[in-house]
Amino acid sequence: MQRRFRLTRSDDFVRVRRNGKSYTHPLVVLTVQAGSSPHTRVGVAAGKMIGSAVQRNRAKRLLREAIRSLMPSLPPGWDLILISRAGLASASFEETRAALASLLRRAGLFSTDGS
Repeated sequence: MQRRFRLTRSDDFVRVRRNGKSYTHPLVVLTVQAGSSPHTRVGVAAGKMIGSAVQRNRAKRLLREAIRSLMPSLPPGWDLILISRAGLASASFEETRAALASLLRRAGLFSTDGS
C-alpha cells in the first residue's frame, strides 16, 4: 500500500481511536472517522495477544493486502484503523477479505453490489 494511503503518525491513531466509530468482527476491529486528507488512509495494528512477532506481522500483512484489494471501492476522505484479533492469525485471505467487506458495509463505506 502506498504511503499516502497509510496512517502512520501516532497522533492520527489516537484521534481516530478516540473520536471514530468502531465495528467489530471475530477476526478484526474497524474504527472509522472522516479525515482531512483527500485520500482514504488506513492504519493497521496487531497486539501481543495475536502471538509472536511472526504471527503479528503475518496478521498485519494479511490485513494490508485484504484492504488494498478493497480500496478502489471505498469513498475518499476517510481514516480507517484495522486492529487484528486472535482468530486472524489462522485465517485465510478470503476469510479476512470477507470480514473486512462485512465491516465496511456496516460502516456504510462499501456498497453491497459486490466488487
